[in-house]
Amino acid sequence: MFSAFRRAVREVTIFHHPSSPPSQKALEMLKSAVSGPYPPTKATTLPLDFRLEVVEAPPTPDQLTTIMSYVSPERTASTASIFLSSHPSTPSGSEAPQTASAIHDIGAKNPNVMKWPIVVDWTAGKASIGDIEGVKSMLETLRKQRDGEIPKDEKIDQPKGWFS
Repeated sequence: MFSAFRRAVREVTIFHHPSSPPSQKALEMLKSAVSGPYPPTKATTLPLDFRLEVVEAPPTPDQLTTIMSYVSPERTASTASIFLSSHPSTPSGSEAPQTASAIHDIGAKNPNVMKWPIVVDWTAGKASIGDIEGVKSMLETLRKQRDGEIPKDEKIDQPKGWFS
């Protein structure tokens, strides 16, 4: 009867830098997926159902730590290499920041050192860092779930006892 109250709205955040072309493209893709038909080539389809948060700053140290846990194991060479770009002003070697707090601080002072965009699906525990293809993959997964091609990963409490 009250199962609609337990339905979680998917939370997707884009940590966006306006002067980054990949970040601009990812933001446009996310906005169009939530406001218009998805995929856009099929005008009769519905938009994807998620709440989009746009943050024009690097993630906080706590968010960076959480995002690190979402990144696939094969990409976890070093914290700095995942979040920091190859921009000439990016510290390297022994000067490269290694903690989430240090990465946040350097990204807040000089946004050019960060890989943009950082897109996080907090509900599914997925992240894409500096990669448009990763954002496309997230949107495609959401489409497949919407269309019933793969099961939704919602964890809804099921009644126990007499009602099961």
